Amino acid sequence: MRRVLLAAAAACFAAAQGSAPAAAEASGQVRISQVQVAFLVSGNVGGGTLTFGGREYDFTLGGLGYGGFGAQKIEAQGEVYNLKRVEDFEGPYVQGRIGAVAGDVQAGGGMWLYNPAGVEIRLSSTREGYALSLGGDAVFIKLD
Repeated sequence: MRRVLLAAAAACFAAAQGSAPAAAEASGQVRISQVQVAFLVSGNVGGGTLTFGGREYDFTLGGLGYGGFGAQKIEAQGEVYNLKRVEDFEGPYVQGRIGAVAGDVQAGGGMWLYNPAGVEIRLSSTREGYALSLGGDAVFIKLD
């Protein structure tokens, strides 16, 4: 529980930054599909595919966080930075998020994830549902 609280606190900081910090050249790409439900406290579950070093790796993800209202299905894609070994992709992340959706009408948004190994994931997304999203989450990624 302590680890989740520390990760959520770090997510608060990341979300407050307003945007992800600049990073060097992308070392991989990801596609993620997840469902998120929030009423001040949020939960999410999903999975995706990491493309790294010419190979594809499936993974699952789940987490808890704070901020937002509603429910939404999120399809996201983006780049992975600072990944040197596939093993460094797995583990706990903090996630900052911002965005809004009403049905399939979206008002922008994005997600940024960071882990203790220095891996950064920047995502752009399409969303379906009814939600206002502003906050942070502790997310755990597990390679399948």
